[in-house]
Amino acid sequence: MIDENHTQDLYAKHVKIQNRWVDGFYQNIRSVMIWVTLSVFFLAPWLTWNGRQAILFDITTRKFYLFNLTFWPQDFHLLLLLVISAALSLIVITTLAGRVWCGYTCPQTVWTKCYMWIEYMTEGDRGKRLKRDKNPWEISTLSRRALKHALWLLLALITAMCFVGYFFPIYDVVIFDISWWGISWIIFFTLATYVNAGWMREQVCLYICPYARFQSVMFDSNTLVISYDHKRGEPRGSLKEDLGRKKLGSCIDCQLCVQVCPTGIDIREGLQMACIGCAACVDACDSVMDKVNFPRGLIRYDTENNIEGKKTRIIRPRLIASVLLLGVIFSIFLALLFTRVPLQLNAVHDHRNLYRLTANGEIENAYVLSVSNMDQDSQLLSIEVKGLDNFKYIGPKDISLSPGESTEIPVTLTVDKNSIRSFNTPISFVIQNINDPEMVAKSDANFFSSQ
Repeated sequence: MIDENHTQDLYAKHVKIQNRWVDGFYQNIRSVMIWVTLSVFFLAPWLTWNGRQAILFDITTRKFYLFNLTFWPQDFHLLLLLVISAALSLIVITTLAGRVWCGYTCPQTVWTKCYMWIEYMTEGDRGKRLKRDKNPWEISTLSRRALKHALWLLLALITAMCFVGYFFPIYDVVIFDISWWGISWIIFFTLATYVNAGWMREQVCLYICPYARFQSVMFDSNTLVISYDHKRGEPRGSLKEDLGRKKLGSCIDCQLCVQVCPTGIDIREGLQMACIGCAACVDACDSVMDKVNFPRGLIRYDTENNIEGKKTRIIRPRLIASVLLLGVIFSIFLALLFTRVPLQLNAVHDHRNLYRLTANGEIENAYVLSVSNMDQDSQLLSIEVKGLDNFKYIGPKDISLSPGESTEIPVTLTVDKNSIRSFNTPISFVIQNINDPEMVAKSDANFFSSQ
């Protein structure tokens, strides 16, 4: 019988997670990966190449500089292929080893770990923080938390300035010599970093990040994930309950695996959407197993098949298909990247007149050549017309363009009307780097006449 007076909340009230700090083999690997990620993020904007910033998404000029390469809006297809390749790489990695991206290199995880370390250094470990939560208005608690939040905001500000430094010159960013638009982005990303890594933490992974929602599509029984060996661990119980350990499993129900989990789950209940694969529970459990003289590996990286005593298959159709598709897409990206010509030519016929008949009986067509130098070096270019015989060319034959310069060149072609046999003759305008003949760009056009 249903009690009509009883109501049940659809959403559980959020409970603050106070993590216990843990060290171990996998946490040492995480620390290395975090330092690598932070070093790349914070140092990359300061790299220089030929007197300018090596990596810069220049919004004002709509150019992306990557060392000796310059990408323009016309190169959007390369960015699209790169994003697809990154997504396929994530699918391959997830199919093989679960959410190792989330646990070791995801920006949310990296910055959250930094904020947790600051919290640990200012307020102490889990037990001390729980005591401070009970007495939040003590002078000691207030001063420590004020220091913590000040350091959080400082790290958030440095992060935001460095991130904006990928879109504005970093030397201008550090002295705030940028537009109000850039400063507003610094303010926004400072607050976003402070809130996401300091306050929301696991809630970003649970409710905002879509990756956790569709990870089950990529997982199978052969995927390497954080697993609890229930056959060995159950039934669980403390050492005091069974000194001989004849009736109980290896799990002594110390709850340490739950206390160190950044998302607050109990891995002993099986694989869950909230597990980010950070292996904190593995290191915590191994440390306990060492203390009670039990073999390690009660919680470990393993596959469902191996836990159940079945054979694990590393090579499987889903993985093969993903790797092949990744190889094709990335190969196309590399081919387009290395065959990319940093020149652009667009020949536009005069839209006012298809042709004009001159006084001496010649057919004249006018064009405008739009030429762009998308390279980081100056270029000396020659202009050539193909597909038309016995013509006169009126316009510059050689042009010089500075790095990133674009120009429009009016040119005219004239041909004796008796030598033209059709109304529409396909032609091509070709520009070529005089110093590098392999650097060529072409644009097709048409020569119109009265025939």
